[in-house]
Amino acid sequence: MKLLTINPGSTSTKIAVFNDLDPELTINIKHTVDELSHFARVSDQFEYRRDLVLNTLRENGIPLQFDAIVGRGGLLKPIEGGVYEVNDVMLSEMEHPMRNHASNLGCRLASDIAARIPGCRALTADPGVVDEMDDIARVSGSPLMPRISTWHALNQRAIACRHAAALGTRYEDLNLIIAHLGGGISIGAHRHGRCIDVNNAFDGEGPFSPERAGSLPPGALIDLCYSRRYTREQLKRRISGNAGLAAHLGTTDVAAIVESIEQGDKKAELILNSMIYQISKGIGSAAVALFGRADAILLTGGVAYSDYVVSRIRSRVEFLAPIFVYPGENEMLALASNGVGALNGTIEIKEYK
Repeated sequence: MKLLTINPGSTSTKIAVFNDLDPELTINIKHTVDELSHFARVSDQFEYRRDLVLNTLRENGIPLQFDAIVGRGGLLKPIEGGVYEVNDVMLSEMEHPMRNHASNLGCRLASDIAARIPGCRALTADPGVVDEMDDIARVSGSPLMPRISTWHALNQRAIACRHAAALGTRYEDLNLIIAHLGGGISIGAHRHGRCIDVNNAFDGEGPFSPERAGSLPPGALIDLCYSRRYTREQLKRRISGNAGLAAHLGTTDVAAIVESIEQGDKKAELILNSMIYQISKGIGSAAVALFGRADAILLTGGVAYSDYVVSRIRSRVEFLAPIFVYPGENEMLALASNGVGALNGTIEIKEYK
């Protein structure tokens, strides 16, 4: 089976061509700030990105002959995990999404390109809005603001399946704590194939990360909102984008921060160790959600390449469960794995309603 996977990000569109699960072509199409500045909304970038994808395939001698196009899932309404056929309901919602993010273009790109190929299916898998939380995990201290999950569902679920396969078992047979450590950080408690509790990484809940603020003191945040020092959009950037390590240290490059620490930078040491401390507390909270019965703790995402970070998390939480490290995001392979499973019938294709 031949698949094309598409992963739109804020400054790039990643594409990969797979023969089953063997990558034939992987390209990261970069978009400059100037190029994207012509578009008032992310949704207006659709034709621009589609044409770049088609031209890139053409330039690399890849014919439009695919069994499926699998696009990264957008910020839809909450749904359970799995593979979904891109349908008119999904496309309509992505025209006017509740939240603005480049991932919203994934299913639209998949649908448009698949429509050009006879017999080709347009699919999406495990979008960031996957919501399988237990009811008890949804309740916050204010009925005005229930807890919701917006997290790295695609990578977390793919890593869970990968870990289970390495053990010769199934994701559905394990209790796992999975920490995705990237530009944003999400920590999920997975019980027998469902993520029963996870922080809302998109809106800033949980540990602070390289570019997000994480949970903040609510009183101080409210005061800041009414201080007239910042506009609404500027404050949003102070929570996601210009926050976390970026706000404290002026960089999101963990390797560079570690190098500064090795040269005696005490502020860098305090801030990075504080992030590690908060991640470790989040893992401890996930252990409580599983009644302390976790089979493993899995660390993934780009920050998991850092021995400095991993070793210090390990020293704090290894008493809870064995720790396994799967660095990187592997989102293109995760999309392809879901697509192949859907086409060969081992994964159910669900209907979005």
